Amino acid sequence: MSFSSPLFKPPWTLAGRLIESAIRKALYDFNLVKDTKKVAVALSGGKDSMTLLMMLAAISGRGTPPFELLAIHVDGEFSCGAGVNKEYLQKLCQELNVPFITRKSNKTLEELECYSCSRERRTLIFNTAKEEGCNTIAFGHHRDDNAQTVLMNLLHKGEFAGILPKITMREYGVTIIRPLIYIEEEKITAFAKAQGFMRITCRCPVGQKSMRKKTSLLLKEIEDLYPNAVNNLSSASLLYGTDKANRK
Repeated sequence: MSFSSPLFKPPWTLAGRLIESAIRKALYDFNLVKDTKKVAVALSGGKDSMTLLMMLAAISGRGTPPFELLAIHVDGEFSCGAGVNKEYLQKLCQELNVPFITRKSNKTLEELECYSCSRERRTLIFNTAKEEGCNTIAFGHHRDDNAQTVLMNLLHKGEFAGILPKITMREYGVTIIRPLIYIEEEKITAFAKAQGFMRITCRCPVGQKSMRKKTSLLLKEIEDLYPNAVNNLSSASLLYGTDKANRK
């Protein structure tokens, strides 16, 4: 694939235009980049994070105040994300004029476990972003991720809580934003295929057996009875979560 091609820049396909519109709505509704000069994107190499990086690069300075971008990739033998090599991601970032930074996870197969692995990767990303003078970090969590989180929290902890579109992590001194929060995974998949960067979704042997994966399959069954279940769970959590955050 030639990186001089327009596949990584507008004009987008229909799916791309819908995604950009939904991201702009999230940026506005939740003030995701208000007074923000620099945003770090957690770039795993999967369809979600690559879509996020391309869209933010296209949006910055076009209807929004301009903000700098940098991409942080955590490499390792096992990862939550597609099996995309660093050179591919580096060339993508060069095409978008975005600095590309890598860090290494040393997790072994015996140590793999979703919670501790995620915590290690986030810590690496948070610390790297701060080293680069950036305290706003964008993750590629989308609507379906949010619905899964709502259902897991409800059934496991008796708590109605999803993924907040913006949250300050006081312990780390950073703010997480999730610009894809309104977007269903199906649209991201369609965009990734059209733009030519759709890859394997996960190469972690643990991830395919995780509680999140099982919850995703459960939601597909629920949608046979309630076709709007995923959208309704996510929308309800955003209304409740944002209202609760505003009352604090």
